[in-house]
Amino acid sequence: MTDKIDRNEILAAVRGVPLISTSAARLLELANRDDHNLLDIVNIVRCDAALTARILTAVNSATLRRGKEISSIDRAVAVMGEEMVTGFAMSDAAGLLFQSDLEGYAANRGDLWRHDLRTAIAAKKIAAHARSEVNAELAFTGGLLHDLGKAIISDFLKGRISGIVNNIETGKYPDYPSAEREELGVDHCDIGLELATYWGLPEPLRQVIRYHHHPLEAAPRFRPLVFVVHLGDIVAMMSGSGTGADAMRCNIAPAYTDYITLDKDDLARIIFAVETEFNTITSSLSDKGEGST
Repeated sequence: MTDKIDRNEILAAVRGVPLISTSAARLLELANRDDHNLLDIVNIVRCDAALTARILTAVNSATLRRGKEISSIDRAVAVMGEEMVTGFAMSDAAGLLFQSDLEGYAANRGDLWRHDLRTAIAAKKIAAHARSEVNAELAFTGGLLHDLGKAIISDFLKGRISGIVNNIETGKYPDYPSAEREELGVDHCDIGLELATYWGLPEPLRQVIRYHHHPLEAAPRFRPLVFVVHLGDIVAMMSGSGTGADAMRCNIAPAYTDYITLDKDDLARIIFAVETEFNTITSSLSDKGEGST
């Protein structure tokens, strides 16, 4: 096994990531509250000229446009919905991370964005099947951010992939996060939490990022949300959208049935709905000539 890398070296890489924009931070904070409304979203967006321009361009794209051109940001946000607006804000704020090559996972540029977006959409759908109430917007945002730690530690995993995969297949490591910890002393969840703390993200999102592979370890009041994102992550991988070598090398937590009621028919409907919504969002980005997909 290759020598472990100094944890401080990886933490230094976290500190090298740009801070997220004020608009993105405020939208994430709103997602954490149940008492906000569409006007709160509009008021944040209209104070950010760049985000306003992106949203107006997207809502008038060939994919989203319905009838007359939309020139009002109020109308644009209403048409797009809170989840898509937050997704746009975060794709701006963490664009370089989402578009990382992930060479340390043998993944391609854009795979992280595609996987995280599918996870976000799936988590939003699965939230409706939670045994206790889960904020769908917060589930979407958690899904969007859950794997960003991979963009940080990918460089430190270069040259280790074949050994990791072999050790998982022979049973030495139970799953990919365990292999990361053995190889580096930390896993992408640990580093994702460091990034979330650095960005000042709300506690529910920190819990999702840290425990999405082991939701029972989350604080009890956050477990329903973390289980929702955990299953969203699995659905995204089942849909063929992983992040390279770790795809389907992570275990599903058996206790999910204590938190979520989901049968095979529900799962099939969710997978279909995820693909439909994913194509709508990515097509709107492609219509603008962007490389997010």
